[in-house]
Amino acid sequence: MKKLTIIDADTLMTTPLPVSQFVVEGLLPQGLHILAGAAKVGKSWLALWLCLQVAKGEPVWNLPSRKGTVLYLCLEDSLSRIQTRLFQITEEAPSSLYFATMAGSIGNGLEEQIEEFLQAHPDTVLVVIDTLQKVRIANTKASAYANDYQELSSLKRLADQACVAILAIHHIHKTQDKDPFNRISGTTGISGVTDTNFVLLKKRRGGPEATLYCVGRDIAYQELSLRFQKETHLWELTEPMEETESTPMNEEVLKLFKFLKEQAPFDGTATELAVRLEKRTGEQILPCVLSKKLARHTGDFSKLGVTLSSTRTRDSRALHIRCDSNDGSDGKKDGEPVEKLLSQPSHLSPEESPPL
Repeated sequence: MKKLTIIDADTLMTTPLPVSQFVVEGLLPQGLHILAGAAKVGKSWLALWLCLQVAKGEPVWNLPSRKGTVLYLCLEDSLSRIQTRLFQITEEAPSSLYFATMAGSIGNGLEEQIEEFLQAHPDTVLVVIDTLQKVRIANTKASAYANDYQELSSLKRLADQACVAILAIHHIHKTQDKDPFNRISGTTGISGVTDTNFVLLKKRRGGPEATLYCVGRDIAYQELSLRFQKETHLWELTEPMEETESTPMNEEVLKLFKFLKEQAPFDGTATELAVRLEKRTGEQILPCVLSKKLARHTGDFSKLGVTLSSTRTRDSRALHIRCDSNDGSDGKKDGEPVEKLLSQPSHLSPEESPPL
């Protein structure tokens, strides 16, 4: 039996861990996501436009996007239809947006195909699977919940390991429900595994107005009011999005950021860094306290261009500080990264699934 990979609370609180990046700020983070809606509601139009915006690094409803390579598996369309749709929504398509109309299924080649693409295009930030049903295989031996959980966990594991966003287009039940997320086709094994769930519902059948319901682990719950413009084939935001409150960085953290930027590149222990800090500012700080501050604000520093990481050797734990404009690292580090920990629920089997 394989032993558990464990970490104690003190080590966890003093270890800088990589922060999940957003492909679309405040809306689409790295991880696995579902966009569900009725047939012919306009999900594919929305997905294609999203792919274009991300590939070009342009805003998605005024939200900044992270520019990068995009793979769109449009498995229900022909290249001719995709070309026609591109002509209808844009005059200039980037070469960083790739399409495929055929792919393997989950557990039968799909993961390897995506991994091969990611290796060839390491700057990939988004993979869209349209539709999820096209890459699934019926498993009569397992329960519906176990099958849903196992298949989605495989995709989530891939997204987590590659640090990309995978968006799977899916369908909804015809039955009405006050909770739109209960209408996602399949069992709760699907919505339970995914990091974010989007449900696109028309306000009336055949009408242009719709609501995009958004819920996730890393985003605030939102209901976006949209209108489909027949002339442009684009979903437009008709009401302003709710602004999420952001906590301003205090002066103490800003001073620490400036110090870290001066020290980069740095490879050493927290004790060595604390000594440097005392010499530079005259401030005495315990190494354990410094480590906790660094771990707590890793995400803030990352947004400002300073990256923190940690490795553990037999005798000690080392900190690594890099600055975007002053990176002396060759990408190689001694020791085993503490970040290499299993994440839930990606690595759980259906039988081991946590309670909802």
